[in-house]
Amino acid sequence: MRGFTPEQESRIRTQLLETGHELFSTYGLRKTTIEDLTSEVDIGTSTFYRFFDSKEELFLAVLEREGERVLAEFHDRDFDEADDPAAATAAFLRFIMDEIETNPLVETMLVDVTRQQVAAHLSEAEREADRESDIALIRSFVADWVDDDAVHGEDPDVVAGAIRAITFLTLHREDIGEESYPEVRDFVIETFARGLVADA
Repeated sequence: MRGFTPEQESRIRTQLLETGHELFSTYGLRKTTIEDLTSEVDIGTSTFYRFFDSKEELFLAVLEREGERVLAEFHDRDFDEADDPAAATAAFLRFIMDEIETNPLVETMLVDVTRQQVAAHLSEAEREADRESDIALIRSFVADWVDDDAVHGEDPDVVAGAIRAITFLTLHREDIGEESYPEVRDFVIETFARGLVADA
């Protein structure tokens, strides 16, 4: 970009991503304005558009960055190396649901409707890839269990979709009751995980 050294470009982009992470987490996509983003980074609006076409594009970049962090932590946990599918499934669900409950960006990535608002900025191929990524992570560690007949179900996508569906419980914390929710969540996780195992 004319007027910036590569180091400056990298710094500004990083600052926009970090500022976007903070503001989108705190205020959400709709309430965060480009002016909010640029004032925090101390750049003009025209400079912002040299890096991102819209705040939605920045939002997607922030989500992608956060997804990479979650993915790295997922691999560090070695869920797919576990010998016990029930224990691994329960641990995975706790990991994901803890992330959803404490990180608004992860909630947006997995279950929130905000992502639908930015889908219009994606091509059909990108939207299809986005849908596929929803269960690809889970499928990656249940496929071997399905092949080995260690869990109920013959289609890894169906098993992965069922596991992912449990995470939607986090959307109903108020319906369940804040005091009851932790115990209900743990009960559902344990019951589902035990029932998933073929010899349970």
